[in-house]
Amino acid sequence: MGHTEADLAQVLHTGPFHLALRAALSVRGLPLQRVQHHLAHRGIKVGVTSLSYWQQGARRPQRPESLRAVRALEEVLELPGHSLTRLLGVGEGGGRAEVERPPARSYRSLMEVSTAVETLLAELECPLDGGLHTVGHHERVRIGPGRELLGRDSRHAVRAHRDGVDRYLAIHHGDRGCDPSRVRVSALENCRTGRVRRHHESGVVIAELLFDARLRAGDTYFFGYGVEDGTAGPSTEYVRGFTYAGGQYVLQVRFDEGALPVRCRRFAQATTGAPRGARTDLTLSGRHRTVHLVEQGVRPGILGIDWDWD
Repeated sequence: MGHTEADLAQVLHTGPFHLALRAALSVRGLPLQRVQHHLAHRGIKVGVTSLSYWQQGARRPQRPESLRAVRALEEVLELPGHSLTRLLGVGEGGGRAEVERPPARSYRSLMEVSTAVETLLAELECPLDGGLHTVGHHERVRIGPGRELLGRDSRHAVRAHRDGVDRYLAIHHGDRGCDPSRVRVSALENCRTGRVRRHHESGVVIAELLFDARLRAGDTYFFGYGVEDGTAGPSTEYVRGFTYAGGQYVLQVRFDEGALPVRCRRFAQATTGAPRGARTDLTLSGRHRTVHLVEQGVRPGILGIDWDWD
């Protein structure tokens, strides 16, 4: 995937580290072997495999010699000083630092039910900024035989941009006719369910997912959760709002074999009131009855899939 200087400037600001490194390598046009050569001239030995893992996000440089290599990479790739090490949560003196909070969109710009969401957050005494931004999010949605949203499962990788974060707030907005009292949120992996709040007029449910660790700024965490609904009328779309940029998002929608749509499309919106753009028809797979979208570098805004029944 090609990157521009503008892409590089943005991801150096928002992170995460591996996407910033990948963008810098792309913009500068340097293969990993050449980068390794430049580092060796500076007296720093790093394997091509390690560099590859760093840019893929499979490993994160943490040891002193690795952090020294990252500081040298800023010179090799002609980046501003401390631009990569900052994304690792490392201060200029080598200690831990606060990771800068990425630019964010408000719930009000992303959700028609933002008032209900803010009301429930106030009940939970939670700030609007939960202290986390997404590194990767894979979501699977199930549509039932009555064309209803049966449920969804999420696998979520996040990074903390402040110290002390120990939970994620899962927000579910049911379709028209949803009964929030019957919606269930379950912890699937590396978390447990905490308090749950429901707003019956809007069909909004917010659930705390409590982590097994308290994160420091720059730390990542991986967890999974599920939402069981099936209480509303026919569903015609699934929408996900993103307050922060960065990270990969994968959405898959699976339909019951007895209720297949005639057309499916992906779309994007800047805000909930803006027109839907970037429309692309999606082909329903015959055997598995699914459609999906993949967004490699999410921007603040809205992504989704909608479909026609007739």
